[in-house]
Amino acid sequence: MRNRTDRLYEIDGLRLLAALCVVFFHYTFSGWAGGASRVSFPAESAWSRYGYLGVDLFFMISGFVVLMSAWGRGPRQFVVSRAVRLYPAYWVGIAVTALVTVTLGAGLYTISPGSVLANLTMFQAVADVPNVDVVYWTLWAEMRFYLLILVFTWIGMTRARVTAALWGWLAVTIAVELGIVPGIADLVVQSEFAHYFIAGMALFMLYRFGPTWQIALLVPLCLGNAVYRAIGYADAVGRRYSVEYDHAIIVALVVVIFLVMTLIALRVTRPLARPWLVTAGALTYPLYLLHAHIGFILFDRIGDQLNRHVLLYGLIVLMCAAAYAVHRFVERPVAPFLKRLATPRRDAEPTVVAVRQPQT
Repeated sequence: MRNRTDRLYEIDGLRLLAALCVVFFHYTFSGWAGGASRVSFPAESAWSRYGYLGVDLFFMISGFVVLMSAWGRGPRQFVVSRAVRLYPAYWVGIAVTALVTVTLGAGLYTISPGSVLANLTMFQAVADVPNVDVVYWTLWAEMRFYLLILVFTWIGMTRARVTAALWGWLAVTIAVELGIVPGIADLVVQSEFAHYFIAGMALFMLYRFGPTWQIALLVPLCLGNAVYRAIGYADAVGRRYSVEYDHAIIVALVVVIFLVMTLIALRVTRPLARPWLVTAGALTYPLYLLHAHIGFILFDRIGDQLNRHVLLYGLIVLMCAAAYAVHRFVERPVAPFLKRLATPRRDAEPTVVAVRQPQT
């Protein structure tokens, strides 16, 4: 059984790769195809149109790493760790996006003080309030997943309980898809993406405890459902942007996502692990939060003044730099403060006594 503190550096690099896929999808395809940008990239869009699958990869990674980070923790510890991880960068993302929208948006996007305040909670979808940035929809999916993990931390995690829950979640997912279970259940089940969360969690179980016949069956079943839903989703995206997606490419990319994550769980990718990938992973979340609407606005404002490729790669560099700034000057200093603020002070006196002991 592996220690829960082991660092899988490959996942850090994979997270940044997923984020860059989404960035290229927005900047070189959905932006101009959806009318948010006047700068078109017809050649790049032939491959970047598939970049939205980076979100699918994100969800599988979440299934793996969130269960890994929650294992052995209580409900309070889990809630604090997730809040500290998510909210500081998110609030900065909202503030910067709102500022750019108001000052440079020129009507491309509209926001109101009420929508900004609602978005600060990360639960704006409950009140049907529009997102300040289009990419925030994935955070609502993540929050519902965290709720399920919170239940696990409350009842206590064991190998048998988690495995049984994964089977139950997959069964209810399929029941929702078949119409056997009322659609309202999908608010929790998330049948459109549940297979990624389930497979990610199952692969963490593989990583922590080793292979079992249940995991060997569960992951392929999730893969089959992922392929089925991905084809339907690709057709919907194609109708939205008036393009046609190659189903074979969709299937291949989903299989690659599952294959790579399985190889990581089996530690086949260990030779690729590099400590510097931690920094790459740290850029992922703020990059994801900042890039979309701000990028579209800048494309719209200065797209006719610069070479489109200079603008494209310049914006990507700018967004990566901004992401690093958020990580370095917001996430890193604020996280310890928030953790101290949320941690009970019951152990304060023993800590003081220990500190006052003579050094030897």
